[in-house]
Amino acid sequence: MNLANKITIARIGLIPLFMLALQHYPVWMVELMPFLSQVNLYGSGLAVSIFLLASTTDKLDGYIARKYNQVTPLGKLLDPLADKLLISAALLMMVEQRMIPAWMAVLIIGREAVITGIRVLAAARGVALAADKHGKLKMVLQVVAIAAILLKNYPFAWITSLPVDFMLMLLAVVLTIYSGYKYIVNNYRTLHL
Repeated sequence: MNLANKITIARIGLIPLFMLALQHYPVWMVELMPFLSQVNLYGSGLAVSIFLLASTTDKLDGYIARKYNQVTPLGKLLDPLADKLLISAALLMMVEQRMIPAWMAVLIIGREAVITGIRVLAAARGVALAADKHGKLKMVLQVVAIAAILLKNYPFAWITSLPVDFMLMLLAVVLTIYSGYKYIVNNYRTLHL
């Protein structure tokens, strides 16, 4: 297994740590494991750090794979899967903690499921479909919006009383749907659906 694939697998391995850090633990668990009191106090900051670290490794593994000619079928499968798992885990945790409405998570995760289905269909026909610029921009905006919501509108709250974090999340949802639409339109003829 090459370095690029190891980084991708490490990104997937960070997802459970992110989820554990974002979880709020009840008193009885804190009494059994006192370190959980620190997680309750500082877990959001730790979760955001883990989330951003995992998000940045997406660029790193792709760069290493291309630079050192380490592009593999496993990497092509795992890299987009890792992104989808990370974003989906964050959205589900945010819905559970009532940071965002469920419809936002449903639209984003639903779009990812549809596009993944199209990619699987294309792969079965021997066609490799790459992400386009809208898909890449969508991923960046999702990461920024999720981080802003996890940080409770920090640092924007210092500048304005507007809910910039929620507005970013709305924009991420719109761009997610738009990029999915563009992806389907651009690849319709290739797939002969």
